[in-house]
Amino acid sequence: MVEEITGLSDYPTYADIKRVAAAAVGMYENEAYDELYLVYNQFVNAVKQTPVVKKILPLEDVGGAEAEGHRLHYEYEPSAEAVLETLLPKYAETLIFSALLDAKASEHGARMTAMGNASDNAAEMIDHLTLALNRARQAAITLQISEIVGGAEALK
Repeated sequence: MVEEITGLSDYPTYADIKRVAAAAVGMYENEAYDELYLVYNQFVNAVKQTPVVKKILPLEDVGGAEAEGHRLHYEYEPSAEAVLETLLPKYAETLIFSALLDAKASEHGARMTAMGNASDNAAEMIDHLTLALNRARQAAITLQISEIVGGAEALK
């Protein structure tokens, strides 16, 4: 691990990941790494989050579309390399930011589920303890009534 971001707010911004994304793409461009992967929790719903490993670089399936056996040819201004040099960091930043948003949504979903379960368990515990308290109070009242009746019978 070369870079990390800690203490992100619940509402992350694009600027929060720029430094890490730039470092990751820069190290790939400098051939410090052969491949760049992104690992995060993908938000499915509030109860389910799926771990994902996504290959960011090198790009796959970039060969272009083919129509009826003919390869389409595009001309780039200034050049394909210059366009890729500009777009590649933006692409990586966008994927990393998207993963961050997915991870934050997963975190919020997990917290919401945990708090819902805690609230349900607390309500169940309150009901159980209320019933136990009422039984204990009823037993004490019954004992007092029995003592009063027993005392009254003893006086006869």
